[in-house]
Amino acid sequence: MSFTPLFRACTSSKSLLNGKAVHAKLLKFGSKANVFTNNHLLAMYLKLNQFDDAQRLFDRMPERNIISWTTLISTYSQMGMSEKALDCFRSMVLEDGFAPNGYTYVAALSACTSLGAERTGKELHGRMYRTEESLNSFVTNCLVNFYGKCGLLKSARLVFDGILEPNSVTWASLISCYCQCGEYEEGLRIFLLALRLGGIVNKFFCGSVLNACAAMKSLQLGMQIHSLIVKSGFGMDQFLVTGLIDFYAKCGVLDLARRAFDEADAWELHAWTAMIGGCVQLGSGREAIDLFCKLLSSDLKPSETTFSSVLGAFADVKGVRVGKQIHCRIVKLGFDSFSFVCNALMDFFSKSDLFEESLKLFQEMKEHDVVSWNTLIAACVSSGRYEDAIRFLKEMLLEGFEASLYTYSSILSICGDLPAIEWGKQSHCRVLKPGFDSNVVVGSTLIDMYAKCGRLSEARRVFDILPTKNLVSWNTMLVGYAQHGFGKEALEIYATMQNSGVKPNDITFLGVLSACGHVGLLDEGLHHFNSMTQVYGIIPRTDHLACIVSLFARKGQTKQAYGFIKNFPGEPDKVVWRCLLSGCKANGDFILGKYAAEKILGIDPDDTSAYIVLSNIYAELQMWDETAKMRKLIKEKSLKKETGYSWTELQNKIYTFSACNIMSLQESYLQQVLTGLTAQLFDSGYVPDVMFSLQFEE
Repeated sequence: MSFTPLFRACTSSKSLLNGKAVHAKLLKFGSKANVFTNNHLLAMYLKLNQFDDAQRLFDRMPERNIISWTTLISTYSQMGMSEKALDCFRSMVLEDGFAPNGYTYVAALSACTSLGAERTGKELHGRMYRTEESLNSFVTNCLVNFYGKCGLLKSARLVFDGILEPNSVTWASLISCYCQCGEYEEGLRIFLLALRLGGIVNKFFCGSVLNACAAMKSLQLGMQIHSLIVKSGFGMDQFLVTGLIDFYAKCGVLDLARRAFDEADAWELHAWTAMIGGCVQLGSGREAIDLFCKLLSSDLKPSETTFSSVLGAFADVKGVRVGKQIHCRIVKLGFDSFSFVCNALMDFFSKSDLFEESLKLFQEMKEHDVVSWNTLIAACVSSGRYEDAIRFLKEMLLEGFEASLYTYSSILSICGDLPAIEWGKQSHCRVLKPGFDSNVVVGSTLIDMYAKCGRLSEARRVFDILPTKNLVSWNTMLVGYAQHGFGKEALEIYATMQNSGVKPNDITFLGVLSACGHVGLLDEGLHHFNSMTQVYGIIPRTDHLACIVSLFARKGQTKQAYGFIKNFPGEPDKVVWRCLLSGCKANGDFILGKYAAEKILGIDPDDTSAYIVLSNIYAELQMWDETAKMRKLIKEKSLKKETGYSWTELQNKIYTFSACNIMSLQESYLQQVLTGLTAQLFDSGYVPDVMFSLQFEE
């Protein structure tokens, strides 16, 4: 009786119990199975994921052939057990003396690709060159894929050029390798070459090219590929729909991503996840949440990737309560064992101002990767916990993790916020060594760090040599100039930015309006404010209103500033009224200043400085009863002005001091220096302004 058909039937029906029963029957008959039958039995155990049983059977086989070894090696390689696959390959060659065939080489090369084992893969290639007369298409395709995935593009191209008639899989493998290594333009050139040579276009071709277009943000070329997909009649399967959604989302065209999603033949989980992730990337958090709710009501179940994508939406809309419910669901489904899901949860908690929850989650994680550390350090920076950020950075390095682009970005943010220019320079040196300074994210952070430290010449030098500039890079340089009073330079940057075809956003106009304020260009400031709404369709925020009010006030036009506030469609905040109050103080407009101070107190009843300014205005207008009321309110509320601190960096340490602890610094003669400076001011004819200078006893 032949048992081979029975083993095949058990394998196809995935019936392990019946397979073991047939195996037992074979053993009961006491007849020795030949190598052909044992190979089918071995294949059955491997395909049913019974690796221990398969290995025991293999070890006890009285006779093995090349098929036995290839079956074992191929399965181990396919299941991700790459090291075991290579160990079996070595045993087959060195111990049993079998010569590998094409399928064996493909399995071994796939294992080398998964491990990134360049040397072993090259040794396999050398063995093929010495022992094989010719290589079939499966082996050559695998060689191209191996070299490309290991980043050895020249070797991949040499193998490809040696193929007389490359098929569609070979072309797709080469294009995919170039795209995965970041050589997107070369990948697109190879795609066009394949089309010219009459290569058969398939969905894998188009998928790889769409990824390249997404990375390059080449909307027009990607839309042409979309047209080619439709004309070729591939059908909108899961692979292509996901690629199209990802492409349109990365190009910032959410409407077209949504249309590609709606036109899918059937909505697979990958397409849902890509659409949710695209909405999150483009700031449409509410739409991402709606899609997630629709997914929950369908027959599909969210994966770990879906949860990690949608968490960003809850952070954007500040849905803390619902986000915590998602956290509970993740724990129940066991997805908290995935580090990238926990990283997304940490990011959600930190963006929701829940640093302690983020830290607790980090401490409970079984394994950390560099993204986990970066997320924690970034959370410390965003919450102002700079000492904790430095401490975690040291722990990260001690555990053997190398600082990445985003690690350096966080470090430079700390140096800029403190500011600590010496630390920033040292970090800049560390960035130069691995070549991270050419990255647009790190380059923009370097510009921001130098600008915040007042080193605008260094910031401009980094800006000028940055090979690729994005909107953040332009805005950082522009705002840096504006904040330090270099209005002319800031406006020059804006003009260059427009000539380069970069579309400004609301942050850009904040810097432009601030620059106009420093230079005193009222008409130009109003022109830019109007172009923001009429040309670029940007809705002005109260920050932009504050810039215009400040611009009017600096010109002494407080009444016009007030009129601009009244005509503003939104509700002014206290920053706007404070700008008006500052202008009234400088121009002696006491009546309007009184109104502005009262508006500030209406928004924030505990604003100490507004009480003091209002009391001084009453005193200037000789309204003594109101002045007394203000003094009484200040005492009753126990209000105190927040102490202002100054700091300086000396020998890699930050020293802070304020007026309240000036006596403790007398040993450094700081008091004598300040007294001498004051005397020089008076000798030069300085007259203090008694307006708004009344002091109150604590």
